[in-house]
Amino acid sequence: MRHVFPCRTPALDFVGTLQARRRQTPDERIGSPGRLDAWFVQSGLLDKEPGSDAADLRAALALREAIYSLARARIDGRPLPAGAVTTVNRQAAGTPVATFLCPGGARRLGTASQALTDLAREAVEVFAGEESALLRECGHPDCTQVYLDRSRGRRREWCAMRTCGNRAKAAALRARRRR
Repeated sequence: MRHVFPCRTPALDFVGTLQARRRQTPDERIGSPGRLDAWFVQSGLLDKEPGSDAADLRAALALREAIYSLARARIDGRPLPAGAVTTVNRQAAGTPVATFLCPGGARRLGTASQALTDLAREAVEVFAGEESALLRECGHPDCTQVYLDRSRGRRREWCAMRTCGNRAKAAALRARRRR
């Protein structure tokens, strides 16, 4: 499975692994240990699949939902939920991915738990820092991707123009033509 990374912020891209959250049956993109492993590699967190198991998948899903809960709270101007804070902090306290300098560049090796620690640490940086004021959720009705709006006017509506933005603009054009 090919994963997408519209945010260029792995912790927020990780939230997008559950697509169309508002639908009755959302699309789970990391519903197996193998898919979780593929996400780790495709995101660049790890250079090779760590061999995740069911416990790693449960931990990943819990972390993803905690990050989403924190994002929604920041976007809505509410206090951060204590349970989500605890989940992220507990994972962030773990051992991070090991990075090695090699003749061909850097190598990133580790376990699923270490990759989740890197995601949690990045989430801490996002939610504790000034950039948390830039958090947005995609305006496309079927997308619940969260992102940091670093656009000049801070009026970005979609997680990515090439996907949700194009779909929304095409739908608006079709609606105008029907009238």
